[in-house]
Amino acid sequence: MKISLLVFLLVPFFLSNSVNAQFNILKKVKEKVQDRAERKVDEGIDKGLDEAEEGVKDGVQDQEEESEEPAQKKSKNKKSNSGDEEISDNDEVKSPSFKSFSKYDFVPGDQIILFEDFSQDAIGDFPALWTTNGSGEVRTTNLYPGNFLFMNASDKVYTLMKDLELPQNYIFEFDVIPASEYEEGGGSHSFYLTLYKDDEEEFLSDALYPGTAGVHLTIDKQGWDARAYSSEIKSKNGSHYDADGGSQLSPIDPDKLNHVIVWVQNRRLRVYHKGSKVLDLPTILPANTDFNRLRFSLWSQDGNPYISNIRFTTASADTRSKLLTEGKVISYGILFDVNSDKIKPESYGAINEIAKVLKENPDVKIKIVGHTDSDGSDDKNLELSKKRSISVKNSLESEFGIESSRIETDGKGEGEPVSDNSSVLGKSKNRRVEFLKM
Repeated sequence: MKISLLVFLLVPFFLSNSVNAQFNILKKVKEKVQDRAERKVDEGIDKGLDEAEEGVKDGVQDQEEESEEPAQKKSKNKKSNSGDEEISDNDEVKSPSFKSFSKYDFVPGDQIILFEDFSQDAIGDFPALWTTNGSGEVRTTNLYPGNFLFMNASDKVYTLMKDLELPQNYIFEFDVIPASEYEEGGGSHSFYLTLYKDDEEEFLSDALYPGTAGVHLTIDKQGWDARAYSSEIKSKNGSHYDADGGSQLSPIDPDKLNHVIVWVQNRRLRVYHKGSKVLDLPTILPANTDFNRLRFSLWSQDGNPYISNIRFTTASADTRSKLLTEGKVISYGILFDVNSDKIKPESYGAINEIAKVLKENPDVKIKIVGHTDSDGSDDKNLELSKKRSISVKNSLESEFGIESSRIETDGKGEGEPVSDNSSVLGKSKNRRVEFLKM
């Protein structure tokens, strides 16, 4: 069609020539056009063949590279760590080691029953709210902020206070640094923690199993051991305890800050450490027992631990009901490093509860508001509270998949206290994170 069109266009140009001349010229034009068309076709064919050939070459090269991967290619990728030391093939092909993960599943409530961080005590003194049949003193450390009670007397007892009023469901937490500098003969860094019931006026008992009933925890670098006891059981079978349990999971680390969590729920006892549930004993605790005393003791142990940040809170707050019906949840379970917006691992349960409510109610939007106590300057506290609320928002987004558009953040610093900042307990109540339904 193109050749005929071109001939038609050129005919008028040659009308003045003779018929033979016109015929010859038209014939040459037609031949010329035909030749050019054929060359274009040949060029297209050649180009297509070239591309196909290159594709075959690439495929063969890829197969050759894949075939050399186990031996030649790995040799090429070897690099020296120190100049002439090569990485072995075993270093490059490592099988993943077995791992398991356990998140904290407890959720502290919206009430703090007791808090002690020894901040009201002078360094070098025995703490004012405690009592002992030996000695001890408040100290600071070079690695961890805050004040600690150093238990420096062997075979002695340290009691926090009597007449604790604890519900059937509560969480007890504390920080401990088991010190190795004072151990003799390879001690085990052990110490005892006892929650018990006793109505006697003289509450500083040096008995291994004090009171009428209780639970006795042995904590050391080898693991965990729990024993529950009661005078009623002892009178029946001659034994000082009627239930026990042990575990070697996630033991405490000497010379490091360990955060230990004890959850009491009726007869059930759970203990958490380093992100793991190290004990879960459903029926170990004596029935119908209201524990009213707390005791740390050494009692022939080699521990000499540093203790701080002791906290009792109610447990299992109805997060869903409070947020949806009351429009506000106060959380004391979201904890941060000192003067930092870095969230501690034990905050997982509290954040997870908020995430559950948001997932079950996709139309609900919230505002996260951070609050601090009055320590430090107003400006720094305000900035810190805002950063902490943003950290919680980021956690809800990255770890739990909550959309960013559903969350706003704010911080009030020390501007909206819920308790008196003049006491240790009051300050602990003012350090909080609030979730407001929008």
